Amino acid sequence: MKRLRWPVGLDTLAYGGDYTPEQWPKPLWQEDVRLMREAGVTMVSVGIFAWALLEPEPGQYDFGWLDHLLDLLHDNDVRVGLATPTVVPPAWFYERHPEALPVNREGVRHAFGSRGAICYSSPDYRRAAVSITEQLGRRYGEHPAVALWHVHNEYGAPVSACYCDTSAAAFRTWLADRYTTVKELNEAWGTTFWGQNYNSWEQVQPPRLTPSVANPAQQLDWARFTSDALLESFKQERDVLHALSPGNPVTTNFHAGLAQCDSLDYWAWAKEVDLVTNDHYLTAEADRNHVGLAMTADLTRSLAGGRPWLLLEHSTSAVSWQPRNIAKRPGEMARNSLAHVARGSDGAMFFQWRASRFGAEKFHSAMLPQAGTESRIWREVVRLGQDLDAISPVRGSRVVSDVAMLWDWQSWWAQRLEWRPSVDLDARERAEAWYAAAYDQHLTVDFAHPEADLSRYPLVIVPALYAMTEAAGANLRRYAEDGGTLVVSCFSGIVDERDTFHLGPHPGALRDVLGLTVEEFTPLPAGHRVRLDNDTTGNVWSEVVTLRGAEQMWSYVDGPAAGLPAVTRHTTGSGNAWYVSTCLAADGLDAVLRAAIAPTTLAPRELPRDVEVVERAGSEGRYLFAINHTDDNATINVGEAGTELLTGDDVVGSLHVPAGGIRVVFRSR
Repeated sequence: MKRLRWPVGLDTLAYGGDYTPEQWPKPLWQEDVRLMREAGVTMVSVGIFAWALLEPEPGQYDFGWLDHLLDLLHDNDVRVGLATPTVVPPAWFYERHPEALPVNREGVRHAFGSRGAICYSSPDYRRAAVSITEQLGRRYGEHPAVALWHVHNEYGAPVSACYCDTSAAAFRTWLADRYTTVKELNEAWGTTFWGQNYNSWEQVQPPRLTPSVANPAQQLDWARFTSDALLESFKQERDVLHALSPGNPVTTNFHAGLAQCDSLDYWAWAKEVDLVTNDHYLTAEADRNHVGLAMTADLTRSLAGGRPWLLLEHSTSAVSWQPRNIAKRPGEMARNSLAHVARGSDGAMFFQWRASRFGAEKFHSAMLPQAGTESRIWREVVRLGQDLDAISPVRGSRVVSDVAMLWDWQSWWAQRLEWRPSVDLDARERAEAWYAAAYDQHLTVDFAHPEADLSRYPLVIVPALYAMTEAAGANLRRYAEDGGTLVVSCFSGIVDERDTFHLGPHPGALRDVLGLTVEEFTPLPAGHRVRLDNDTTGNVWSEVVTLRGAEQMWSYVDGPAAGLPAVTRHTTGSGNAWYVSTCLAADGLDAVLRAAIAPTTLAPRELPRDVEVVERAGSEGRYLFAINHTDDNATINVGEAGTELLTGDDVVGSLHVPAGGIRVVFRSR
């Protein structure tokens, strides 16, 4: 079956948000759709938390209110992403099936009263989820308002793993499919250590609370099983909707930002959705949080294989669940929204349309805030709708990228298990640091799986890849030998997919391409730094590196590896492989990238810091997005003449981007 990859009937950018009219009296619905038209809303998400209203008692359904709502939205030209409400099973379900509530690692069963309290291995939950999905699919599969099916909501948040006996049985089935025999399982998990050998599948349990560290290979497989269990639950609902509503794409909203959901392998999930969508919320207090936004958008686009994707949720201003919920400054909402569009999203959706009066998220911002239509947020919402309409020709075009960065959720899971050489060495922190360095050199980044084809990239960055298959190691070796430039950060290539050391010296999977061995890891005490002989510094980590064909670029001046190589380069085939054996600060990362880029085809870009420039290319031409995240006006060189879509101005040579402003220049082919 050919996949539909865009909401049906939506011939412009998606703009709108989660709409929960069930919280409001019906007379207000007419006012809502009138204001939606005023704001330029093109699509809303409906029904995400409505299971208890749609099925108030087992097998008894009330669709009248939803019939009326979908008809109302259709009559007002608002498309609908119709959700299956399976993230919130009703109270009656848990009364009948209390065992479907998840159990944590300590053996405590969660209670009803929040959202996402689900054991995804529960057959009763899966039957009930499929049943309500079938009801929705039959009733609305051909409804003219429905443009997209939105299954569940934010899988993995707030609970992904369940340690109950039902999950334990499902885990054993998953392991038997993966390893076939108990003997093979014992070999994969290294159970001869600490005498953990199993004689039968029945002896195998989840990695529940133990008096000391649980088997790391067991924990890693448990993380894989957990991601797969949730994915199987999604696929069951998806398949129902594909059968009953074949004219509409099916998705679920990811939480791809590394600061948001860490329990799902989104490389696997991305293959199963028709359209990749993502929810993104800024870490409001973070310095330069727009860099994290760009990173998440690039990662989401990469999950989509470079195709356009859709931002299904973000916030107009403050959220309600961070320690300090900082309001967005004037203009920040538009910058956030168009930064996502610049990096491949064909729209900007929000949580939510109308701010709630009650419930856990009543302090969360919305398109229509408590302050109403006289508010700054409402004025900015209306203006954003106009701006998205002005740039709507960008829909369907693709982002032009420069370099690749490797990321693997399974390696991240493995690295953060207990008893690693340093609790301070964090894969996510290194990925964010290396991404920021590339961002500051105005390089647009694609993320890639370690075994993906990398041949089109002049530069590939490996910020943290502790666990690496032999196939991934061979892939990187071929890449460099064929002329690519590879930059690898510390503690990469150490173990295989079973969390077992590669044979021979570290970094096993990478030692040949890097032309070196690591004799010993020498992590640093808390707060300590090491100096390099190019006047940069590292922290957290250092290594005793022995050159085996590589050349020393910079060495350690002090610390446990004083006088030894800190940064190396190895010429292999027609390419180069760099290695950085410490956690360099920003200036050191900048120095490495500049040196690595120098011989490549990448042209240096001299642009103001925090003025973001990204380009999308389509059949009609190219769209240059310039987003000024600073408080100062900026002027940038754009080369060829074009038209600025937000103002209608002609642009020749240079482009003025006001402080806090956005410009989008179209240039025909």
